Amino acid sequence: MLGRSRDRQTVEQLTAQVRDGRSVALVVRGEPGIGKTALLDHLAAHAQGCRTVRAAGSEAERNAEKSYREAVDRLGRTRLRVELARAHPVYGEWLRRENRKGDARDQRRTAYDMFTDFGASGYAARAAGELQATGETVARRGTAAGAALTPQEAHIAGLARDGLTNPEIGAQLFLSPHTVEWHLRKVFAKLGISSRRQLRTVLAERPTTTPG
Repeated sequence: MLGRSRDRQTVEQLTAQVRDGRSVALVVRGEPGIGKTALLDHLAAHAQGCRTVRAAGSEAERNAEKSYREAVDRLGRTRLRVELARAHPVYGEWLRRENRKGDARDQRRTAYDMFTDFGASGYAARAAGELQATGETVARRGTAAGAALTPQEAHIAGLARDGLTNPEIGAQLFLSPHTVEWHLRKVFAKLGISSRRQLRTVLAERPTTTPG
């Protein structure tokens, strides 16, 4: 790290943000030969309280996804709901770079729905812009009984109707079980029901999705 005091300070500041819960993860990426090894050595030596993963190629991609999903799952077990919502588009951006556009869109849709539900208009507007950039139409959502389900809500409701548990649904849709539960609460409110047992009857009786 000789002669790289600025990089060292930056790594230390970012590591502190992860340790304090202000950030979800710190990922060091780049082309060979730019000094990532020295940065990672310094990070590993000063990352008390943080888990470090070092990998390359396809192994790095597998570990990256595992880390993103673990971050979402851990935040889902806390009361940091806005931070959880912010983690979804970060994961979505990685999925987009991996050319997994459908999965990326689901993460951005979840973030938009959560920010809208929280009343975080600035974050919701940004998430809406990211969704629109994928070609999806973003419409104002209702949550009262009788409102139509979004495509993602309908998908989750269908999986729940078929008997899948929240962890099983989350594994299919790259969501934490707690985020699945959050979506199901909205589904129940819109459908005017209170349990999964009622989904089979209600979903058969009415159209459930709205465009966008």
